[in-house]
Amino acid sequence: MSKTRQATFVVCVANRECEDLEVRKIYQILPDDAAAMDGLVRIVDESGEDYLYPAELFVEIELPQAVEKALVPAA
Repeated sequence: MSKTRQATFVVCVANRECEDLEVRKIYQILPDDAAAMDGLVRIVDESGEDYLYPAELFVEIELPQAVEKALVPAA
C-alpha cells in the first residue's frame, strides 16, 4: 500500500473450499508480505475483520477514487 493510504481492492473470481466468499464481490485487501510469500491475501470482510485466503481466488482491480472513498471506512 502506498504512503498516501491508497486501498487495494480485489474481486473474488472463485470460492472453492471458501464458501464464505462471494464470487463477483469486491473485497479490500491489507498488505501482508508474509502471507503473500505463501500465496495468500488478507481480505477484510463485512464485519471489518480480516482473514487469509488463497490469492488465486481473486483478481486485483482499480476503482475510481470516489468508489474507493465510499468503500473504505474513515480512519
